[in-house]
Amino acid sequence: MTPEPCPTPPSPPPDPTATRRSTHTAHTTHTHIAGIPLPDSALAREATDLIRNTTDELLYHHSRRVYLFGARHGRERDLPFDAELLYVAALFHGLGLTDRFHGSRQRFELDGADEARSFLATRGVPPARTHLTWQAIALHTTPQIPHRMAPEIALLAAGYELDVLGIGYTTLPPDTRDEILTAHPRPGFKRHILRAYHRALAHRPETAAGTPQADVLARLDPDHIRPDFVRILEASTWPE
Repeated sequence: MTPEPCPTPPSPPPDPTATRRSTHTAHTTHTHIAGIPLPDSALAREATDLIRNTTDELLYHHSRRVYLFGARHGRERDLPFDAELLYVAALFHGLGLTDRFHGSRQRFELDGADEARSFLATRGVPPARTHLTWQAIALHTTPQIPHRMAPEIALLAAGYELDVLGIGYTTLPPDTRDEILTAHPRPGFKRHILRAYHRALAHRPETAAGTPQADVLARLDPDHIRPDFVRILEASTWPE
C-alpha cells in the first residue's frame, strides 16, 4: 500500500521566533537543488562543514535530503519557516547514530538535539530558535505529534519520513527526485540505514522502547527482548 502524504500542519500560534522566520527565499541562500534554496549563511556553512567532517557519506547525504524534502514540503504548502533553522536541524538530526555516541545511554535523537543546541548557543543564536531546533530533532521520529507543532518541527519530520519511510513519495515529481538524488545519492540506503540504527542502539536497547527503532533491534538482534508495556504495568509496585 502506498503511504499517504504527511498531513499539512496547522498554523502555530504566535511565538517569540515568528519575527525571525524567513520564507524560502531568504537572503542567506543562493545555492539551489531542484529549485530549493540551500542556506548559505556563515552559520549554515559552519554546520555543513562540521557534519561533513564528522559523519559518513550515508548520514551526510541523508541529512541534506531530509532538509530538501522538508523544505519542499513547506514550499508546496506555502508555510513560512526558518530555512536556516530547518537546515541545521536536518544536519544534526542523525548525529546520534555516529561512533562518537556509542557510549551514550540516552535516545539517539537526544544526542543530536543536544549537540545542535550547544552548537547554536555557543554561536549566539537566541534561546527561542535554539530550543525550536532541539524540539525538531528530539521529536523527528515520533509519529503524528510533530505535524501539530511549529513548521520547522513538522517539516523536519516530513523530510525524515519521506527519505526513510517513503511517506509522500508519490507526490514528488520525478524530475525533482532525480535532481535531489543526483546531488545526494542513496545507494543501498535501506540496508545501510538499518545497520546504522542497529550499530547505534545495540548497546542501549532500552532507549528504543516505544519507538520505530525498536523494530530494527527486533529484526537485526536475535537476542533482543522488547520491553513489554503491559508486563511492566502489571508488575509495577501498585497493588491495583
